[in-house]
Amino acid sequence: QVQLAESGGGSVQSGGSLRLSCAASGFPFSVYCMAWFRQAPGEEREGVAFINSYRSTVYADSVKGRFTISKDNAKNTLYLQMNSLKPEDTAMYYCAAAARTGAYCTSSVSFTYWGQGTQVSVSS
Repeated sequence: QVQLAESGGGSVQSGGSLRLSCAASGFPFSVYCMAWFRQAPGEEREGVAFINSYRSTVYADSVKGRFTISKDNAKNTLYLQMNSLKPEDTAMYYCAAAARTGAYCTSSVSFTYWGQGTQVSVSS
């Protein structure tokens, strides 16, 4: 049974930092395309960061230079380090996995598995 469980969300002031974690199980975590998405109320879901099996990464322009996606294959855990947070980063953040291996891992990929989300709120 596939499980993705996010943690680490919370409320911070503008300029602060948070580190999100996603504990994964039930699928070959080390070789799947993994990602973080976010969705604010009334807005479309946005792909924030992607990491492939080779640990190559892709970021949305809105978070480049501030967010870092990484993974620990030994722990089957995906991370999102978020620095210099802004009020516009406020959203529910979701961990997702795509049932594909290889180098191609972007927002164009179909993501099969999703976590329940963790809320991030940034105040000005």
